[in-house]
Amino acid sequence: MPRPTIPELQARASRNEPLVMLTAYDSTFARLAEAAGIDFLLVGDSVGMTQLGHASTVPVTMEQMLHHTSAVVRATQSAHVVCDMPFMSYHCGEDDALRNAGRAMQEAGAQSIKFEGGARWASFVTRCTDAGIPVMGHIGLRPQQSSLLGGYPAQGRTAEAAQRILDDALALEAAGAWALLLEKMPSEVAAAITEQVNIPTIGIGSGPHCSGQVQVMHDVLGLDATFRPRHAHQYADLAEPIRQAFAQYASEVKDKSFPTDKQSVRGGEGLAGFPKPRGDAT
Repeated sequence: MPRPTIPELQARASRNEPLVMLTAYDSTFARLAEAAGIDFLLVGDSVGMTQLGHASTVPVTMEQMLHHTSAVVRATQSAHVVCDMPFMSYHCGEDDALRNAGRAMQEAGAQSIKFEGGARWASFVTRCTDAGIPVMGHIGLRPQQSSLLGGYPAQGRTAEAAQRILDDALALEAAGAWALLLEKMPSEVAAAITEQVNIPTIGIGSGPHCSGQVQVMHDVLGLDATFRPRHAHQYADLAEPIRQAFAQYASEVKDKSFPTDKQSVRGGEGLAGFPKPRGDAT
């Protein structure tokens, strides 16, 4: 099954068929997500926190995003792969921004890029789309601004703030964005944006009225027992079973019950004449 095209995804959204997006950062989980029927995979800069041990997304580099996106693309055939543009990859001038966006497509094989920003970035969106680079906008809470915001607070809680987010959405659509990610805003605001734009909206922490939803893989699987965000629904609790499996492995190595003959290679007659280790009766 080929990857869904942008017109196909937009057509599905226009028919009110919900779109499903999940983050993925490596080939193993990307393959599993695709097999489960996930429509498109976001290689998010959240990789900094979920995979690389950073306290925020800010330290993630373009090279790291290309590395992880390439792994996801290689492992999949029928999911639309979106590469996140990390902090400072599009902030130092449009030429530099366009070059990095192009690398996501040309070097990593992504089908789209995503960036955080509103109306003031409209010209960047237009330059990308003019060059043939599909762009998903990201408005509402923008995690790359966590240092300015003092964390990750919800956005659009007042009429004035909500209007700014709506204005951002309309400006990005007019500039050529093919979809919008709406993060951590009141569901009423997300619903209004979804009604007023003619492109898909993908929500996270923004209520049920978007064209689709995205979640972080680690939240869905319960891989981090210390972090359970309110907007996430945990569909499995894998942290403890994984810890137990690792602990059992460690215990069996230490008490010398692993490996057994079943997990070992035996030379047999081919090693005739080779000195036998002491205690080896065979």
